[in-house]
Amino acid sequence: MERKLYTILWLLFSAGVMVAQTLRYHRPAEFFEEALVIGNGTMGGIVYGGTDVDRISLNDITLWTGEPCNMKVFSPEAHTYIPAIRDALKRGDYREADRLQKNVQGHFSQNYQPLGQLQIHYLDKDGEVSNYRRWLDIGNATAHTVFHRGKYQYATEYFATYPDSGIVVRMTTDSPDGVKVRVAMESQLPCSTTVEGDVILNDGYAAYTSLPTYYAADEKFAYDESRGVHFRTVVRVVGGTVEEENGSIVVSGRQIVLYVTNATSFNGYDKDPVREGKPYRELAELRLQNLCSKTYDELLNRHVNDYKSIFDRVKLTLGDAPADDRPTDVVLREYVDENIFNPELEALYFQFGRYLLISCSRTPNVPANLQGLWNESILPPWSCNYTSNINLEENYWAAETGAMPEMHMSLFTYMKELQGSGELTAKAYYGVDKGWCLAHNTDIWAMTCPVGLRTGDPSWANWNMGGAWVSTHIWEHYTFSLDKTFLEEYYPVLKGAAEFCLEWLISTKEMGVEGEEFLITAPSTSPENIFITPEGYHGRTCYGGFADIAMIRECLTDARNAAVELGTDKDFIGKADAALARLQPYKIGKRGNLQEWFYDWDDEDPHHRHQSHLFGVYPGHNVDDGVHTKEEIYRAASRSLEIKGDQSTGWSTGWRVNLYARLHDAKNAYHIYRKLLSYVSPDGYRGTDARRGGGTYPNLLDAHSPFQIDGNFGGCAGVIEMLMQSEYSLEDKRKPNVVVELLPALPENWEDGSVSGIRARGGITVDMTWKDGQVATLTLVAQKKCRIVLQVNGVSQVIKLKKGKNVLK
Repeated sequence: MERKLYTILWLLFSAGVMVAQTLRYHRPAEFFEEALVIGNGTMGGIVYGGTDVDRISLNDITLWTGEPCNMKVFSPEAHTYIPAIRDALKRGDYREADRLQKNVQGHFSQNYQPLGQLQIHYLDKDGEVSNYRRWLDIGNATAHTVFHRGKYQYATEYFATYPDSGIVVRMTTDSPDGVKVRVAMESQLPCSTTVEGDVILNDGYAAYTSLPTYYAADEKFAYDESRGVHFRTVVRVVGGTVEEENGSIVVSGRQIVLYVTNATSFNGYDKDPVREGKPYRELAELRLQNLCSKTYDELLNRHVNDYKSIFDRVKLTLGDAPADDRPTDVVLREYVDENIFNPELEALYFQFGRYLLISCSRTPNVPANLQGLWNESILPPWSCNYTSNINLEENYWAAETGAMPEMHMSLFTYMKELQGSGELTAKAYYGVDKGWCLAHNTDIWAMTCPVGLRTGDPSWANWNMGGAWVSTHIWEHYTFSLDKTFLEEYYPVLKGAAEFCLEWLISTKEMGVEGEEFLITAPSTSPENIFITPEGYHGRTCYGGFADIAMIRECLTDARNAAVELGTDKDFIGKADAALARLQPYKIGKRGNLQEWFYDWDDEDPHHRHQSHLFGVYPGHNVDDGVHTKEEIYRAASRSLEIKGDQSTGWSTGWRVNLYARLHDAKNAYHIYRKLLSYVSPDGYRGTDARRGGGTYPNLLDAHSPFQIDGNFGGCAGVIEMLMQSEYSLEDKRKPNVVVELLPALPENWEDGSVSGIRARGGITVDMTWKDGQVATLTLVAQKKCRIVLQVNGVSQVIKLKKGKNVLK
């Protein structure tokens, strides 16, 4: 029966039936960037599919170094330097401002840690390996390895179940001798491994503090068994005969199932993980009992049904394509090298982004990090933390439009934790007594201070607009869900971020600027970018940076709109409106570009990866500065992108897809989307034909490089932005408050296609097909009765929608 099942799967795989939602390969993974990732939102697996040793690297999204830091202020006097920095800026002494900024820096974030690695050593190696196939079916979130050794077939299936909190691995064969393997657990962290019958127990702990890779220190970690996050990983081996062997288990049988669970002692950002930690040993055991109380088929069905209840909401086709059963990495390389149109690959990349978010963002208070959930290094790039100057937010750009709002909740619950810590940071580092802020980095302990330990480059270390940016997701979620209960709960978080902005703003007159008086920020930095003054100084710290102003405009607008919607806080609405009216308008530079700096300075790197001053275009919605028209701002933004060029990091490329789409530039949006799918070699590959830079690895994960998951989510969001855009404004009886625009930036290559299940603001779901670039059929499902402005096929019209299904074309 098992052989028949996998033979059918293999035939379907080879015939291309499973192709549209399948990543497929014809050899085992050698590098992480070739491996297949699975996850249940808390536990993750990185599957290599080896034929001698099958490795599955494990992660738990709550396993970090560190301890609570939210009540600690490491630089309580930092705010006393702000007046001196402003004085230096007022004098035009940018070098001195940069020097002083280092006094407004606190500690670094902690490091996200790998849990360990499950190893399956095949002990019977007689016979040559042939007919190897490995694939990830993102339609049901299962990974597979199938190969022959000699004349017998060996098959392994892997999945991470959210309903039953674990990872399940099943090995089968048609060999009369069965599968004989040795199952072992390893970890890079301090741990002890014991075997109790058919169960492997791995108990360990993370460092109670650590430093990032880029900080010069002889010791990066401090370990103490009485401190830090502890964990227990449990592996039960079921099937055939089981024997212990030096801390591992040797098993032989026709079918072997591994049940893997884990728990950590992490109990919240403000709880000591030892003294107040969760009973992780008991939790791991209970999860194992739950897993083992169900049959394999029950576990698989529960997993698939749960996953598909979210994933199947959205369907996408971008044109007809012949079935192609070639390996995904081969197809990806050909897509780039031969400039081939491949609608199947382009749609697969979109759906893979949705797969990843469902798989890595289902843990309350713990959002997806720089690598989502999957990390194999104890010193990962940028600590695998939450980088709030784009990356954390980009992770969730497709959560609403891509019909995955549940995944967004991990970020919202986390924001509540940031608020308390951010209020302390606002006072200690900026002298602001109202509201909260977030700097460049944060972690599971909800740290909010600017990082650097007085050694960080101010271009990245001293940025403080993270709270203003991330809080805009609250209003964004509301505009899609129309859930006032949600808005009431999270309004204080959004208002708190806006209150910090109100207190942080300073007038241009106070900074010695002549002419009409406006509100700006000082000191200001533009994420990771460097300007050149007319005197030739390469500076970081300035005043009136337009990235700050764009984010503050969005945050204040969202917060005052939320207050209006809830019928509360008239005084706050008045203050926000007054500040919005006085915000510094945009400036258009000598090259026709939207200025990033208050003065028309050149960038040190004209092609810099960040384009933060374009925030108002995307992901923001508000470029109304009271001076320029929207068309003028968009034209200048387009010029800025033109100057930056088309070569960048993965996450930046994903952002630019959305920017061009929002600008209705279909040609460039699609061109940049193709750039995002540029083949990048695994980091460890040293061949002469190695390809580096930003793009996509063989396993379709985003290459910064190295791996960062945000580009996957940016690209996913960008596809929808090319197909549909929407706007939401406060209810007005005189006119509709929702605008839905269909095919606003449709690439020529996508002239025929269909999409269903994508979500527009105003509680509307869109199903449509299009032919020759024109919408052919259209169904809108409305959450409530409403009037909207519908822009379709070059015509803008007001239509009435009833609650429920509306077939329009």
